[in-house]
Amino acid sequence: MRTLLNLVWLVLAGVWMALGYVVAGIICCVLIVTIPWGIASFRIAMFALWPFGSSIERRADAGVGSTLGNIVWFVVAGWWLAIGHVVTAIALAVTIIGIPFAWANLKMIPVSLTPLGRRIVDTDDPRGFGVDGHHAAPPVGAR
Repeated sequence: MRTLLNLVWLVLAGVWMALGYVVAGIICCVLIVTIPWGIASFRIAMFALWPFGSSIERRADAGVGSTLGNIVWFVVAGWWLAIGHVVTAIALAVTIIGIPFAWANLKMIPVSLTPLGRRIVDTDDPRGFGVDGHHAAPPVGAR
């Protein structure tokens, strides 16, 4: 089921949203100083391509640096990407079939606004579900 959801997502929203993250990542890498944001953007681009079966969790070791970095990211690229998720979600919600994908798009907004200090985990990975003291968020698209 995960594969089918990811393939439909890829066609309806994944490619477009991933392209937005790749463009943001390239711009960040070209500017040299913002390479950490570029790496985070590329990581989220992969998540935007295949979100079903993965989830986002906060890293326990994220500190003030991540918070300050997220503020910079929010101002430079985060809010643009979040607007992209909202617009795509509205377009997907027009049809009944698109509603679950619209909801998944809305669930990606927090990571688009604050990507630093988060990690993407596979829902099949036991380390993401409390084994090491971490608790993962529910997978994108899950009810």
